[in-house]
Amino acid sequence: MKELSKKCLVEFIGTFFLVLTVGCCVFSTASGIIAPLAIGFVLMVMVYAGGYISGGHYNPAVSLACLIRGVLSAKDMVFYWISQLLAGFLAALTVKHLLSLPCQCSSDFSVCKVVVCEILFTFALCYVVLNTATAKETEGNSYYGLAIGSTVLVGAFATAGLCFGAFNPAVAIGLLTFGACAKIISITIIANLIGGALAAGVFKFVNK
Repeated sequence: MKELSKKCLVEFIGTFFLVLTVGCCVFSTASGIIAPLAIGFVLMVMVYAGGYISGGHYNPAVSLACLIRGVLSAKDMVFYWISQLLAGFLAALTVKHLLSLPCQCSSDFSVCKVVVCEILFTFALCYVVLNTATAKETEGNSYYGLAIGSTVLVGAFATAGLCFGAFNPAVAIGLLTFGACAKIISITIIANLIGGALAAGVFKFVNK
């Protein structure tokens, strides 16, 4: 249980700084090209910082993919999810306090486009995580953090204006706390989990 507590703390810290960065960038003057770069980079450095302890998921969809992949137990996944979602919520509250202004995520996104974008790029993210951080063939590589962070960076640029670009239920919870539409957030979370499950299925199919 002590080891699990350490892993959950690492997951909390990494997820907290990821959602904190998302909020600070989206609701401050750091918009445009800066926001995706900062978000991709903070994920990269947090993966490098905590990957050797917890796996550096910082994302319930990634944890689900790792469960299906067989490198995470159901018990550990539940505690990971609690840590990640709590971190997302508290990070959002911190952003609202730091910026001292009402954070609102209004949107008129198409539900169909949200589903497609969130599933595709959550799939891409989880697929990259599984292949660079859990496959025996890439064990001990030094690029996994860069690959994972870059996937989120690419996804944020590619889906700008089409969805929130969460690719992560913990980020979605943060956006909900900022005032995002509950309906769109619910769809986003479901799409993220579907994307993670699909990535794990494909990984198991193509890897012995």
